[in-house]
Amino acid sequence: MAKITIFDTTLRDGEQSPGFSMNMEEKLQMAFQLAALNVDVLEAGFPASSPGDFESVRAIAKKVHGPVICGLARMTEGDIRAAGEAIKAAKKRRIHVFISTSDIHMKYKLRKTRKEVLEMSSAGVALATKFTKDVEFSCEDATRSEPEFMYEVVTAAIKAGATTINLPDTVGYTVPDEYGRLMDGFFSNVPNIRDAIISVHCHNDLGLGVANSVSAIMHGARQVECTVNGIGERAGNASLEEIVMAIKTRGDFMRHTTGVRTKEIYKTSKLLSSLTGIPVQPNKAIVGANAFAHEAGIHQDGVLKRRETYEIMTPQSIGLSQNKMVLGKHSGRHAFSARMAELGFRLSKAQLDVAFKRFKDLADKKKEVFDDDLEAVIGDDIAGPSRTYTLVYFHTTTGNSTVPTATVKLEKNGEVHMSAANGDGPIDALYNAIDKITGVKGRLANYQVRAVTGDKDAVGEVTVQVEFDLRGRSKGGSKNGANRASARGRAASTDTVEASTLAYISALNRVLAERRTT
Repeated sequence: MAKITIFDTTLRDGEQSPGFSMNMEEKLQMAFQLAALNVDVLEAGFPASSPGDFESVRAIAKKVHGPVICGLARMTEGDIRAAGEAIKAAKKRRIHVFISTSDIHMKYKLRKTRKEVLEMSSAGVALATKFTKDVEFSCEDATRSEPEFMYEVVTAAIKAGATTINLPDTVGYTVPDEYGRLMDGFFSNVPNIRDAIISVHCHNDLGLGVANSVSAIMHGARQVECTVNGIGERAGNASLEEIVMAIKTRGDFMRHTTGVRTKEIYKTSKLLSSLTGIPVQPNKAIVGANAFAHEAGIHQDGVLKRRETYEIMTPQSIGLSQNKMVLGKHSGRHAFSARMAELGFRLSKAQLDVAFKRFKDLADKKKEVFDDDLEAVIGDDIAGPSRTYTLVYFHTTTGNSTVPTATVKLEKNGEVHMSAANGDGPIDALYNAIDKITGVKGRLANYQVRAVTGDKDAVGEVTVQVEFDLRGRSKGGSKNGANRASARGRAASTDTVEASTLAYISALNRVLAERRTT
């Protein structure tokens, strides 16, 4: 059975999609869990895209062991050198260079001729080999490119030293049969193709990302690029868990295998949701809340008589235990710490102190604290930026015949600041009061609240996206909107007003922390 290399790009393609951005500590948390999942290649980021991404890739290269650590680069000297520098501490490292090969991209995006693209491809791969012998070359928008031109470019890239050739469906345009024929064409028309591994990277714009990836495997591809929970730009990428479990479950037909530790899948999915604040849809294959749920009477009867009547895999195969440890107000620090580790969280002592206090506060309000509660209540404290402002106190007054008002006390550097404000509702009033204290005006771009668990004492998790105007906090004026920044904040509490307040403060702290480091 041929082994399929699993190339995870959650921290690169996935993280650059709207709403999924992570700071360095969050990326490290996720990278450690991806290593525990045993992915073969971990694309840690795009080093040349920003100083923050460069530092994140470098930190992962230094601290995360097991997978090949990969950095993405355009076909330019600056990008390639930045990637080489960022990954150099990794024991196993790769540079992933890419250039568009479709006529529409070359004409309107690159403004380059075919000859120029061919020359840039050879030169870029050759430069990348000076930093590592593991070089991946991608024909961006391969499924809308002329095959004969790609054959020429790929032949040159392999000759220059590329060891992996990626043929991405960048815009999710192809269909399985067509994609399979594209793979066949490369094996028939590229003379040195067997000197490299064929890789595929499928987007999900038509909902065919996983199907196209499976088709490519059946036609000779030996690496699949994918993301946890299928996150990524636009409609996302092919889902790692779906591809891996398809290969495992249908090994009788596909005759392939992966090295992924499938029992880490559920934990990895939940950790990503916790870090980004973006929940998985209930009907998501493999990791959705309903993936192993049965409500119809006929289904329930069948499963009770024999599980295999309606389940083609077990919950345990992805690490989903049917028995959950329930923590309460009498649970100790050791049990709490152990459960956090089981859920995939790597907490420092300081982070554990904060998390444990929040757990105890919640346990005093609820009879039972479940895993979902734990993941939610940790919020951004697990790996968030240093906190400039901390909530000390809030009070709101509202009603259908009164003007909503709020009073807020925030602590900063040991000093407590207080302000009050009105608003269109209690949350708007709270945010206005916070803005008065901080001198930073925020505009709420997105606000989501969800009940994490059931019953009347359910924890409410609030996720906000806030656009801040930082004028007055920076020196030297604004350039290109540099005094505006957007950030995500997330918090949970049995009181959704409190969660809303904490989420807003979390977003503010994130922006201020990032501003200090740039």
